[in-house]
Amino acid sequence: MTKATQVTDVVTNHGEGPYWDAAAGRLLLVDMLAGAVVEFEPGSRAVRHGFGGVAAVVRRRTAGGFVLAVEHGFRLLDDDLQPVGDVQEVFSDPSIRMNEGGCDPQGRLYLGTMAYEATEGAGTLYRIDADRSVHEVLPGVTISNGLQWRADGQAVFYNDTPTHRISRFAFDAASGTFGDRETVVEIPEEQGNPDGLAIDAEGGLWCALYGGHAVHRYDQDGALTEVVELPARDVTSCTFGGPDGTTLFITTSRDGWGDADAEPQAGAVFAHEAGVRGAEQYSFAG
Repeated sequence: MTKATQVTDVVTNHGEGPYWDAAAGRLLLVDMLAGAVVEFEPGSRAVRHGFGGVAAVVRRRTAGGFVLAVEHGFRLLDDDLQPVGDVQEVFSDPSIRMNEGGCDPQGRLYLGTMAYEATEGAGTLYRIDADRSVHEVLPGVTISNGLQWRADGQAVFYNDTPTHRISRFAFDAASGTFGDRETVVEIPEEQGNPDGLAIDAEGGLWCALYGGHAVHRYDQDGALTEVVELPARDVTSCTFGGPDGTTLFITTSRDGWGDADAEPQAGAVFAHEAGVRGAEQYSFAG
């Protein structure tokens, strides 16, 4: 068991979706419900880019710039994280918002949703193809969260938080569809709720535990191999980055905390030197 190190001030209310921008040597994350992207270059102070509304997922585009998931759709950003063009709507239900996502090895973007009231089964995982067409991949989810592909591209790992498990789906690379589902890890409720997910080059799954003060690493047989403790209860997500790709950056939340002094470090970014490189993270081809 190890303890993570705080590497930023409190920079978010509800920090989520960390993404290592290797081209610029910086970490990007979202302050989701404040509609902001936070840019952090290790050794420097974080810089905040406000958009308003919801900012859920940020990824590089292979054509340059970035894509940002917003409340009901997505928009493009330039290399300076400034908006380009209009928002493309994915759905219109005002009771639903974007929550998490990622890109597959073919460059398709997957965006998961949830109801503001966390209504059971109200969420959907969508796929955005390179032509920016929208496709429903997985309906009936509740809180769509962590999403990572196995190195061989034939399986995808996924967290629907209230299920208290990490699932593995067979993945059809040609069509971008999910197949048979199996449970890799069952996480007892007292350990926290499975939120964001990272994967390392050895196939290890690093799962942020919302309400659990920790990130757990599991091997692909589901065995717990490492516990990283944090001083913030609500651990939201994690990703690999840094010069060698071996630093696990971890986001946290203070959303809903009535007493700001109860956990003064909540909302900061933390880091753990994992001793293993993260697996490749993919860009959006659209």
